[in-house]
Amino acid sequence: MKGLEICYEDSELIIVNKPSGLLVIPDRFDEHAPTLKKQIEAYLGTKVFTVHRIDKDTSGVICFAKDEATHKYLSKLFEEHNIGKWYLGLVHGKLTPNKGSIENNLAEHPAKNGKMIIAHKGKFSHTDYEVVKEFKNHSLVSFQIHTGRTHQIRVHVQSLGHSLVGDPLYGDGGSLYVSQLKKKFNLAKLEEEEKPILNRLALHAHKLSFNKVDGQKISVEAPLPKDMRASLQQLSKWSK
Repeated sequence: MKGLEICYEDSELIIVNKPSGLLVIPDRFDEHAPTLKKQIEAYLGTKVFTVHRIDKDTSGVICFAKDEATHKYLSKLFEEHNIGKWYLGLVHGKLTPNKGSIENNLAEHPAKNGKMIIAHKGKFSHTDYEVVKEFKNHSLVSFQIHTGRTHQIRVHVQSLGHSLVGDPLYGDGGSLYVSQLKKKFNLAKLEEEEKPILNRLALHAHKLSFNKVDGQKISVEAPLPKDMRASLQQLSKWSK
């Protein structure tokens, strides 16, 4: 099916590479919006069960169960944190130290809907991070999340004094442009305004790893999408 990138499929589950900008399931603001779950059900011709979610603007690997027994088993794996989840994110600035572990409690912001904060009475969250590559003013960072709290990586990056590129909630939300990277940038004569290389949250669910009920090891990686690859190419080019 066009637009559906399948990473792994068997009789019990399906894992796909979700594009940025697509909801996993309908939200309370727009019940009729296109969703990844609807796409998968149209492809399979049958109902699927949601096991976990990633943010609308985040791209990458996500798993759905094809039957209730698999849904119950996988949901338990996620609840008990017996599943490996890795993300790649493009961060403003250079992280010091360049690897570490963040543990704190996260709760909903008392005044701002849809925003999370670090709070003593929140739910425990744990993220390990490591810088994969440094550029002049940005870093490509690998995150392994051991818990699955809402906006966990985004809040944890903010707690380090940084933000993900294109994050409107925990950063400035600004897009990434070549003119920000190249000293002498001239707009092409035919263009009225510069087009961004990246104009969304620079976060990608890179890898998912777990054991099925029969002990079979499932390990799936989703390649970086085109806009994040283009951003890394430009950052490498103009950081020299």
